[in-house]
Amino acid sequence: QVQLVESGGGWMQPGGSLTLSCAASGSVSSSYRMGWYRQAPGKQREMVAIISGFIIYADSVKGRFTISRDNVQNTVYLQMSSLKPEDTAVYYCYARGGIGNSDYWGQGTQVTVSS
Repeated sequence: QVQLVESGGGWMQPGGSLTLSCAASGSVSSSYRMGWYRQAPGKQREMVAIISGFIIYADSVKGRFTISRDNVQNTVYLQMSSLKPEDTAVYYCYARGGIGNSDYWGQGTQVTVSS
């Protein structure tokens, strides 16, 4: 089993920056794929960034968001800059790996961008 706990969400003005953290515990290892998804009100959950020996970003965040991970601390980060109101969403930490290549989700952290 893998447990994911996000932190770092909150309110920010447009153009500002926030950094999200996701602490993983349990059977997680550096071989796990990890990343961030988000879900805005009335919309489907969408991929924001994935890191797993490669890095991919949603087109909407390229050049503004940076994903990174610390395999010693089992933590994945999402540095968000030049925030826009359309970045407002609940951000979820994600991990995939282990027996059965299972998916794991955190409880989510709210990010609100408004003036």
